[in-house]
Amino acid sequence: MTPPETVNRAPRDTAASSGPIRLLLVEDDDGDALLVEELFNISGAYMEIVRAQTLAEARRENLAEIDCVLLDLDLPDAQGLSGLHRLKADRADIAVLVLTGLDDERRGMEAVGAGAQDYLVKGQIDGQGLTRAVHYAVERLRADEARRELEVARLHAEENARLERGLLPAPLVHDDALLLSAHYRPGRRRALLGGDFYDAVQTADGTVHAVIADVSGHGPDAAALGVSLRIAWRTLIVGGREPDELLPTLQVMHGHERHHNWMFTTLCMVTIAPDKRRVKIQLAGHPPPMLITDDEIVSLEPAQGEPPLGVVDDFRWTAHEHELPERWSLLLYTDGLIEGRTGIGAARLGGEGLAAMVRGEVDKGSPSLVAALVERAEELNGGPLLDDVAAFLVRTQ
Repeated sequence: MTPPETVNRAPRDTAASSGPIRLLLVEDDDGDALLVEELFNISGAYMEIVRAQTLAEARRENLAEIDCVLLDLDLPDAQGLSGLHRLKADRADIAVLVLTGLDDERRGMEAVGAGAQDYLVKGQIDGQGLTRAVHYAVERLRADEARRELEVARLHAEENARLERGLLPAPLVHDDALLLSAHYRPGRRRALLGGDFYDAVQTADGTVHAVIADVSGHGPDAAALGVSLRIAWRTLIVGGREPDELLPTLQVMHGHERHHNWMFTTLCMVTIAPDKRRVKIQLAGHPPPMLITDDEIVSLEPAQGEPPLGVVDDFRWTAHEHELPERWSLLLYTDGLIEGRTGIGAARLGGEGLAAMVRGEVDKGSPSLVAALVERAEELNGGPLLDDVAAFLVRTQ
């Protein structure tokens, strides 16, 4: 490569970047390497050049700190495209420009097909062209990475939609005397929905069954198990299985469907009698539901706790029955709602804090109550809650 007769020795323009482009020049010929450096100096390029005479030297560099590689295709230890392949194997997301001879443009085109951003022919490039080629290679790689990230985001959005349909269904309740409302909020660490789920089904005799649950862990494994359990629960209800048999059957399903032996699921199930004056509650390691009336707010907590699904084999969960007044609301929720901070030191909200928030609401039976509680919990926490939150309200009209 030879510099042009008229050169530009203008000062380097550093405004376009917060730091110099780190260029790894892999060239065994000292003369060609010197010409490359001179061409950059002539153009005023803001470059930091690291020189390697062999591919082995280049691979010993920290490629994570390199923005672009200028690679000669004829090295003592790498001929043709072998050097490019080995560099890409070390770091696939690195911008590479290859240098070819005057009579070997074909190899340059093959290099582009093999993953190089472009090729440069020795003797046919000036300082400005070389600098532009490096900038284009770096920016082209960044654009490719941005496109890949957008594609991943699109796939995540589609997966979220599929999971949402499986975890957060439309309840099968058509009783005009009841109103159901639900709310889901992902935790700040979550890109996908977790394993929280809820559902409600009314059977032909007027009995209303509702469930809310939280699968341990995060990510697709928890979501997949949650979807399996939710669909199994609805199928068992619609199929006429007795309420006392639901949790033992789900326990069996849990063992078959979970991806890891350490996974467990907390669950709360309520069975509301057709006359709306009695409710049976079964708790598998889950926060108890909250009964909200005109006179009081009571946590329907049993005297003794029982284990989540997936912890104790062949367990039989106890059903606790409670009388209901004429007008009432039942609030079911996952523990993500009460684990946030209260804004006072390290104290957590807990069940008492949640009850206090409910008391502070003007209309305690409002369909927007669940969303208002989540928003208030986030305010107290000083930001998004750490875990996913699902809340489900069933009330008389």
